[in-house]
Order: sequence, then C-alpha cells, then structure tokens
Amino acid sequence: MADPVRVRRLSDQEGQQLLRITRRGTGSPIRLRRAMVVLASAGGNTVPAIARLVQADEDTIRQVIHRFNEMGMASLDPRWAGGRPRLISSDDEQFIVTTANTRPEALGRPFTRWSIRKLAEHLRSLAARPIEIGRERLRLLLIKHQITFQRTKTWKESTDPQRDAKLARIDYVTTHFPQRVFAFDEFGPLVIRPQAGSGWARKGHPRRLPANYHKLHGVRQFHGCYSLGDDQLWGVVRRRKGAANTLAALKSIRRARPDGAPIYVILDNLSAHKGKRIRAWAARNKVELCFTPTYASWANPIEAQFGPLRTFVIAGSNHPNHPALTRHLHNYLRWRNANARHPDIIAAQRRERARIRSERQRRWGQPATRAA
Repeated sequence: MADPVRVRRLSDQEGQQLLRITRRGTGSPIRLRRAMVVLASAGGNTVPAIARLVQADEDTIRQVIHRFNEMGMASLDPRWAGGRPRLISSDDEQFIVTTANTRPEALGRPFTRWSIRKLAEHLRSLAARPIEIGRERLRLLLIKHQITFQRTKTWKESTDPQRDAKLARIDYVTTHFPQRVFAFDEFGPLVIRPQAGSGWARKGHPRRLPANYHKLHGVRQFHGCYSLGDDQLWGVVRRRKGAANTLAALKSIRRARPDGAPIYVILDNLSAHKGKRIRAWAARNKVELCFTPTYASWANPIEAQFGPLRTFVIAGSNHPNHPALTRHLHNYLRWRNANARHPDIIAAQRRERARIRSERQRRWGQPATRAA
C-alpha cells in the first residue's frame, strides 16, 4: 500500500511564513488557500480532510503538496504563461538575481542598498558581462524570483535542542494513531470592535462598518480542541490563558475518548501547558503531551483550523459584546462539525439511519421510507 501524500518537513522560516499568511488572510486568495493546504498537511491532516477544509478536489490537494515538496514557498504563487519570447537567458537572470542580493558596497558601489535605476545602470556598465535591461523588466524579474523591496526584519529560528525529536514524534503519532490524536491551542485575543473583512456586494458599494477602535469590553481567549481522526473542532471562550483552563481543556479531550486507551495531545510549548498538575494528571490518565518545538507552532494541526474562524466569524464582523461573539463562534463550530463529512462520521450516520428504519419497520410492520 502506498504511503499517504504528505508535505515534507517544514523549516522554521517556512512554518512561520505560512502561519503569517493564514493568520492575516489578506492578499491573493490562491496563495492563502495553498498555504492552508500546506499547513494542514504539515499538521498531519489527510488529503480528504484538507479537501473538505478548503473546499477543493483531492487531486488538486495532492498536486499542491507535490509542488511544494519540489519548489518550496514559490509553489504558493500562481504562474501565468504567455508573452513574447525571452530576450534574457536563464544564466543572465541568475546573474541579475545574485547581483540584486549582493550589497552594493561589496561590488565597489557607494550605496547601502540598490534601487531599480542604480541596479539597471550597474548591470549595463559591467565590462565583462554587460546586460541591457529596462527598469520595468528588471522589476518584474525580481518579483518573479521573490525579491521585493522591504524593510529589514528580525526572525526567529527554533532554538529547541529537541526540535527534531519533537517533530518526529508528532509525525509518528499523526501517521500511526490518527484516531487518537488531538490538538489544543488558544485562539485570540478576541476583541470587541469592528473587524475589517471582505464579502460580496454591488460594485463600488462595499459593506460599511463604524470606525470604532476602542476596546471597551476587554479581551478573551478561545481555547480550541481538534480531533484529528474525527475532524471535529470544539472549544470554549475564557478570560485569559492559564494552567487551570488548559487542564479543563485536556479533561474535555480525555472525555472524548472514554475507553481508557492512550491518547496523544499536540500543543504549543507554553508554560501554561506543562505545569506539574497538568503533567501529573496526564500521566494518571494515559495522555501523552506532544509539545511542538519552540517557535514552531506551525506543527500544531489546529493552526490550519483557526483560519476559517478568522475568515467567517471575525473578519467583517461588528459584534456588540463578548457573549454575542461567543454565540457566533459556537454556531459556526456546530455548522462546521455537522458538515465535516468525515468518512467515519458518514458511516456512523448511515448506520444510525439504518437502525431507525429497522426499528420503524419492526414497530409498524411496514417498510420505512427513506428520508429525502
């Protein structure tokens, strides 16, 4: 039997960039959907579950995963074809990209950074390899190779000495015991103010929201739990993060599998997730806590499930208070779980319908009609 299609092990930079794309939910819809696919696959979700998450065909999901394994982050951007024949060779393109990524001072230029004009003039003035290229063509070429004008930023790489061991353990349990794997994380902070979003409207007449940015109701945190095998998501809104709230969430996960067999919970490496009481309770109740490495929360399968919450509940909303926001969250979760269409859930629903038909036939002595 062939191994299931799954994205390769992500690097810290790739995982953090995918998280930023899915959390912000802005920019190209194609890029957002592909990022959600890759992030969900990295969290151990199967191809059918990802197809239901992003409402796409399973073959499309497999193609996105294969392209990411081959090309990396470049596979998220659509590639449009057409145009006149190329006048600049592939070697010239690579030379231009290398020059653009080199500090001008290292090439004898008195600049700390390139501009499009200065870079084009430098390429034309090279004695050994002059390249004639216009400023607009140069700009498009740099965009093609994902070189954009941006501010210098700091970045975090996982410093966890057990990074590889933790990721390997998460990969193992999600592959071999998906029916007993759960994920937990906090989603927030939730604030009561108009949230920018998008939606269908008549051209030139977008939906308007009041410009009120005062946080008059404080903040809340949604403590979410996700069953990887059943594709079910549930949670509760709390005032703050804390070990007591984490323990309550873990107990609800344990109640979801009351047979006493071991279960595995993937959660972030946060201090509120690994106190002494939590570890002692987990040891007594056969719960293995699988922590993601430091600065690698992208490995948590629940992260991909939080994207639709932002898109369909938070973005474009103007909830009057936290109870109203909580009701909308729970209403969406009930709808989502009822429409998850997981194979095991479908089979259970069919068995229940067959049992009801059989019971009706036994009671009334006539065949039961199939519900429309």
